[in-house]
Amino acid sequence: MPYRDWQFRIQDIMQSISAIQTRIAGMSFAEFQSNETIVKAVFYDFLIIGEAAINIPSEIQQRYPNIPWRVMGDMRNVMAHEYFQVNLRIVWSTIQNNIDELNLQLQDLIERETYRED
Repeated sequence: MPYRDWQFRIQDIMQSISAIQTRIAGMSFAEFQSNETIVKAVFYDFLIIGEAAINIPSEIQQRYPNIPWRVMGDMRNVMAHEYFQVNLRIVWSTIQNNIDELNLQLQDLIERETYRED
């Protein structure tokens, strides 16, 4: 597996969050659910989020236990391996209720870790 600094993986997560928000902006759940192209694009972004989260070093994960590292990885695993049972309402709920907070947590992490390194 190619090596990639964890800071870039955090950026990958944040970029995928932004992409999801852009893709579904102004959409209702019904519009989201009926647009296969958007659904698949959002799934791909969640795969990136989960894969990046899985590859964040454990010492960083332990310093930030409120960030749902395991949940992100688990969601990726379900989407990649058990795609046939993904519940779009749960995906929509995650988008509506969790990714803004996750983005704020990751911004805070980046700021704190940048300060730590200086």
